[in-house]
Amino acid sequence: MKPWDSLRWGLLSGLLFLALSACGATLTPWPTPETPVPSATFTPFPALPTPSLTPSPFPPTSTPDPTLNPLTGLPAVHPELLQHRPVAIKITNFPRYVRPQSGLSHADVVFEYYIEAELTRFIAVFYGDEAERVGPVRSGRYFDAHVARMFQSFFVFKFADPRVMRYLTNSDLAPYLLVIENGECPPFALGKNTFDNYNNVFFELVKFRRVCLAGMQAEDRPPSFTPWRFDPRPPQGEVGVRISIRYSADSYHLWLYDASSGRYQRYQETADTRDGKPESYAPLTDALDGRPILADNVVVLFVPHLFANRYDKDDEVFQINLEGFGPAVLFRDGMAQEGYWRREETYQPLRLTDAYGEPLPLRPGITFYQVLGLSSRYWSAPDGWHFIFQFP
Repeated sequence: MKPWDSLRWGLLSGLLFLALSACGATLTPWPTPETPVPSATFTPFPALPTPSLTPSPFPPTSTPDPTLNPLTGLPAVHPELLQHRPVAIKITNFPRYVRPQSGLSHADVVFEYYIEAELTRFIAVFYGDEAERVGPVRSGRYFDAHVARMFQSFFVFKFADPRVMRYLTNSDLAPYLLVIENGECPPFALGKNTFDNYNNVFFELVKFRRVCLAGMQAEDRPPSFTPWRFDPRPPQGEVGVRISIRYSADSYHLWLYDASSGRYQRYQETADTRDGKPESYAPLTDALDGRPILADNVVVLFVPHLFANRYDKDDEVFQINLEGFGPAVLFRDGMAQEGYWRREETYQPLRLTDAYGEPLPLRPGITFYQVLGLSSRYWSAPDGWHFIFQFP
């Protein structure tokens, strides 16, 4: 049974129980068939994007090996970086001429989500690895605050909607915001590309860590993560070797599993599909070194999307509420596992569980999270898994 089926069954049984009770009947609600409804409840999301989760007391990370990256479960490429804060950077995905982007293959964790105008954008977290340049860097959104808090990171972005900027600069994240300013630190620079300068701003991550960081007032201490659960052993589940994710006619992509490496490779759309045009794809690569964009885990998250301006649906500024819990699908080792994402502490990464609350371990390596709306559709078929983002 899919996660949504169990939730719907639980709601229907509860409504029937209330109706019969009103008529004088005394009944005991029956259990949900096949899989129980998780004991957790959805955290109500506020009208304003203020953190509503319990802050973590930052317990020491119980990592037996100080060179082990807690975000990948593997030895860090640069172990000395684990003694500093991670850096979360906004990376654009449109217009198409910005591809290939720089630095995306060096991130430990990447989130992709809908921004506006049928387009998506990335926010990539760098901790145990680094890149000479990352970008093109683009504007911040409300959702990015969830990522910055979860990973206790610096947040790099290029401007923001005035409402978003006011929220960020008046929040607990203010000391850790890295926005374009005059001077060399933070180290933003124009790229060598020939496209317009607005989409041609890059963040020099190596320079930031080695030159600029020492002069910053923000506290630069290593974060304290609750260790993620990793397991190199392939799990049981349904076959999941081809993942099609469609955000819109303009933004869609594939993840294809390579059995020889045990990883998924990203294929990005090269044209829209309007007026009956067929889908078209090309491998997404990293401009720094030509490496393909690979993931050891691809996780699809179903998350509530709200309009910041609920009275103007053309004003596409969303609040994507990554708090509480919701359905999720984990792809790793060519297999698919349906379960739930859970985020119960503001300053800790989300975790994945099955319907009984047991952890769904990740494969050691890089994880890409695909953020979809709660009303989005998905199904599995002989040609793979299909996910269609439903416009909120």
